[in-house]
Amino acid sequence: MKHPLALALTAALSTLALGACTAPTKPDAGSRAATASSASEATNPLFAPSPLPLQYPPFDKVKDSDFAPAFDRGMAEQLKEVEAIANDPAAPTFDNTIVAMERSGQLLDRATTLFYSLVGADTNDARKKIQADYAAKMSAHQDAIQLDPKLFARIQSLYEQRSSLGLDAEGVRLVERYHDDFVRAGAKLSDADKGRLKEINGELATLATKFSQNVLAEVNDSAIVVDTREELDGLSDEAVAAAAEAAKTRKLDGKYVLALQNTTGQPPEAFLTNRALRQRLHEASIVRGSRGNAYDNTAIVSQIMKLRVERAKMLGYPTYAAYSLANQTAKTPEAVNSMLGKLAPPAVANARREAAELQAVIDSEQKAKGQPSFKLEPWDWAFYSEKVRQKKYAFDESQIKPYLEMKNVLENGVFYAAGQLYGLKFKQRTDLPVYQPDVLTYDVFNEDGSQLAIFIADMYARPSKRGGAWMNAYVQQNTLFGTLPVVANHLNIPKPSAGKPTLLTWDETRTMFHEFGHALHGMFSNVKYPYFAGTSVPRDFVEFPSQVNEMWADWPSVLANYAKDYRSGAPMPKELLDKVMAAAQFNEGFRTTEYLGAAMLDQNWHQIGSADAVPAAGGVMAFEAAALKKDGVDYAPVPPRYRTPYFSHIMGGYAAGYYAYIWSEVLDANTVQWIQQNGGLTRANGDRFRQTLLSRGGSKDALQLFRDFTGHDPQIEPLLERRGLTAAPAQKSKATKKPGKNRKK
Repeated sequence: MKHPLALALTAALSTLALGACTAPTKPDAGSRAATASSASEATNPLFAPSPLPLQYPPFDKVKDSDFAPAFDRGMAEQLKEVEAIANDPAAPTFDNTIVAMERSGQLLDRATTLFYSLVGADTNDARKKIQADYAAKMSAHQDAIQLDPKLFARIQSLYEQRSSLGLDAEGVRLVERYHDDFVRAGAKLSDADKGRLKEINGELATLATKFSQNVLAEVNDSAIVVDTREELDGLSDEAVAAAAEAAKTRKLDGKYVLALQNTTGQPPEAFLTNRALRQRLHEASIVRGSRGNAYDNTAIVSQIMKLRVERAKMLGYPTYAAYSLANQTAKTPEAVNSMLGKLAPPAVANARREAAELQAVIDSEQKAKGQPSFKLEPWDWAFYSEKVRQKKYAFDESQIKPYLEMKNVLENGVFYAAGQLYGLKFKQRTDLPVYQPDVLTYDVFNEDGSQLAIFIADMYARPSKRGGAWMNAYVQQNTLFGTLPVVANHLNIPKPSAGKPTLLTWDETRTMFHEFGHALHGMFSNVKYPYFAGTSVPRDFVEFPSQVNEMWADWPSVLANYAKDYRSGAPMPKELLDKVMAAAQFNEGFRTTEYLGAAMLDQNWHQIGSADAVPAAGGVMAFEAAALKKDGVDYAPVPPRYRTPYFSHIMGGYAAGYYAYIWSEVLDANTVQWIQQNGGLTRANGDRFRQTLLSRGGSKDALQLFRDFTGHDPQIEPLLERRGLTAAPAQKSKATKKPGKNRKK
């Protein structure tokens, strides 16, 4: 379970996870309605912990109509619990205040965890309504707790005595974290400022929910309808069949639908020979949220940014970025600006060199056809870079995919690596309920046979699911309640037509390893208090362990165990693997530049120092263009990975924090290098990583956890070498040859 104050984080992440809540249903008048309400409450499965193994969610028992009553009762119960803590006549102690807070809100946490997870993975109209109805209510509930002066006085008293309370290190840290959370929430403000802060929080919660719903609706609304099979030339038969199936679900029999993904670039652009269709696809992607329709997000962006500036100023920070970064490992906007600023010039220079190669291919091809050449545009990049890759390295993605069947990659690749490194064993279950038929569940066991966790794998894309890839915990480990983890990974792999295998790209394979790194972080948690469980670490640290886990995707013994032709079982030929590895840094200028464009755009928005300086809706896109130009990442062929109106990360839990992926990659590159130098895939290395870092959750300073494992402070050189942003070093380790990591997000 999450600690009660994690509701604040859950609300903040509602955009990113497309999770939020709804308003209570008003009871109808009359005895029959009252009787029905009582009966509903008596059968509501959320009112008690799940009876399933490890409190696994009873997906088959919970109805959408159960959530509002559970939210209402959960909030009421927690407020009573908090009131009792705040008004306790006994002097504050660690147990009667901090631990009591950790124990509060269990019903609300259970209900919101399940709801937010389902909204992200499988939303519907009822859940969207609940999400919208309850966004402001959840914010107000959190404010009622964190702005309670009596409660804060007890926490303040314990904070001042923390060194003399006889607590262990985890207990002292818990007191410090509670105090910091309350101060950052406004506990020291005047009553008048607290009132305004509550208004701001409620508005932000409502706006963030609307933004996230618009993003999902716009993705579905902007799908490209194609009339003929000929227009899809270049796509595989499987991709064409999937496009036909997507059209049928929209009642467009005989046509084809190319659904959009959440990033600016769209995967079919790499294969479609029809340039006009590539352009349609790209232009449909980049205007999402800014085309003046019902899902236009520009006014929402403007209002959110104004409110964030006001909130930061009220709490004593010059900008929202300064507020957001104060409790991250980066600490300051200046530190983030410095790192991104060092990376941008060489990244753009690399991208320009890559573009020159692509333009040369275009010129050559057009000349051979006796036709005038054309200028490289964003919708041409993926298509011609694939041609360059084929020419340079003599392979294309279609040669790899037959060796990357999805379930085989999961079980004989991802799980196998975890078994070799940590001694884990996995057994699929078919007796547990799931919320969607394609979802898989597995028991996870330690080497001694004891159960570690239950793992849920939800791999396919669908219109009801948000874009991207993520991990979430339905149940978190902590010894206070004696709970073990139930964690899930979510990807957005296009589902093939019936009877066809699910064949992955290399990026999708790496993403599967990446997300399982998050899952391991959640499953290996070994902390006492819910507050610190699993991935409850700074945002710019949380990606680090998952990025490390990517290294096993191409580790020779792991790859040999899973990279097998789905038809014959033949292993991937060594010469093909060698080509894949040789191409590791190919197109790295593009990937780094599109990522930095988004990360620097995020900082520009959140480093605005005055609400008056925030542009109105009509100026949002102009602000974006000016920001990219100012930072030197306004290279037209490489637009940012996300544009502002569909940049869900920064409207949710990654506000002023999108830099975190590359910040974490600094730690990752150092760690991969250490593992390489100390024997690679060994139980000793796995046990060390588990014991010193993965099991500790947030119970210790994040950078100290890194130092505990590697024995030194972070160094940027391994990252620069990995991304090809240095002068060619004399010799690169395998660790530094790994491709960039930003592609998953």
